Amino acid sequence: MGMEDLSGKVAFITGGASGIGLAMARSFAAEGAKVVLADIEVGALEKAEEELRAAGAEVSGVKCDVSDPASMAAAAEAAIEAFGKVHVLCNNAGVAPSGAIDETTPEDWQWCLGVNLMGVVHGIQALVPRIKAQGEGGHVVNTASVAGLLALPTLGIYTATKYAVVGISETLRAELEPVGIGVSVLCPAFVKTRLADSHRNRPAALGPGPDEPDAFMTTSLATATEPEVIGECVVRGVKRGDLYIFPHPDFKIAFQGRADSILEAFDNQ
Repeated sequence: MGMEDLSGKVAFITGGASGIGLAMARSFAAEGAKVVLADIEVGALEKAEEELRAAGAEVSGVKCDVSDPASMAAAAEAAIEAFGKVHVLCNNAGVAPSGAIDETTPEDWQWCLGVNLMGVVHGIQALVPRIKAQGEGGHVVNTASVAGLLALPTLGIYTATKYAVVGISETLRAELEPVGIGVSVLCPAFVKTRLADSHRNRPAALGPGPDEPDAFMTTSLATATEPEVIGECVVRGVKRGDLYIFPHPDFKIAFQGRADSILEAFDNQ
């Protein structure tokens, strides 16, 4: 169930001011789509708006804290006010606290679950009913990660949220297929973004996180895939109606190992 023609459609992207979100925005705009950028960082939002506008895109930016349902609802209203409709929803905002699970704090969990998991839920609740009501079809893209397919040490909270996003996406796909709305789950590996520095947006009320970003993640992100590649993968996936968007096929072997061990366990009972 693809959306082959994105020209004139409206794409709403959370975490849209940088990284994968901005790359998605560029790719949708290149297809002639109008773009709404929702982001918590005002400075980055203004810069992204200017860049896209200079490239000829129709774009609207709105400050949004995806962990707050009222903020997400207001951003959805702003999108409708700007362009009248929304056809593509990209729940992309994400953060990545690190540390051994037994050393994490309730505040670490509250922050990461609020953005990575409830941010997706809030986006779905704010915009999917509108997309349904329009009756023109549409598509939802939820950003998970290879950490939604494989457990990565020191990234337990992040992994928990991303496994959840994969499950939500698979469920949503079955729920929305009868009304002509597609669903994709994006599971990239390492991409050149500021994810390792996501504590910059941690709410002060939740206290400080770890002093240093996760060294493994910082190193991996520095030599990772350019975000533009992911943006192109997303547009291709939306056009084809793919459920799974896996830009890094080299992780297939690792997932195969996990799948084999699960299948073997079923036979060992």
